[in-house]
Amino acid sequence: MRRIIYLLLLALCAGMSGCCTPCRTYQKQQQPLIDTEWQLVQLNGRNLPSESEGFTLHFTPAGELQGVAACNRLMGSFTTSKERTLKIGPLASTRRMCRDPREGEFFEALNRVTHYEMDGPMMMLLSEGSLLMILQSKSGNKE
Repeated sequence: MRRIIYLLLLALCAGMSGCCTPCRTYQKQQQPLIDTEWQLVQLNGRNLPSESEGFTLHFTPAGELQGVAACNRLMGSFTTSKERTLKIGPLASTRRMCRDPREGEFFEALNRVTHYEMDGPMMMLLSEGSLLMILQSKSGNKE
């Protein structure tokens, strides 16, 4: 009887270890923060129209942040840690006249970022646990 229970437990453990394969695959599909071009899809709880081409971010290995808001280019610096803390700034931008009010919201939100989370091709930028924006990877994983 013990032998049967032992074999059943062994089979159960073997079966459960196979369940982790999708987890490993999912982690591989996550985009890295650095060297991925990110497209803004949600800002302050509001979805952006799919035809919005502005609002992109690119984090470089040198700790530089580059991007485009509604009509202005932005540049600055960032620092991050293994715990996914993220400090952006100081930021600078071109000064073209822009009628899109989301541009000011975008810059303000970037200055408030404290950390980030990844979910597959999506990145959430947060401030002390509050969701500020969601970005989606524009490019494939560069593995």
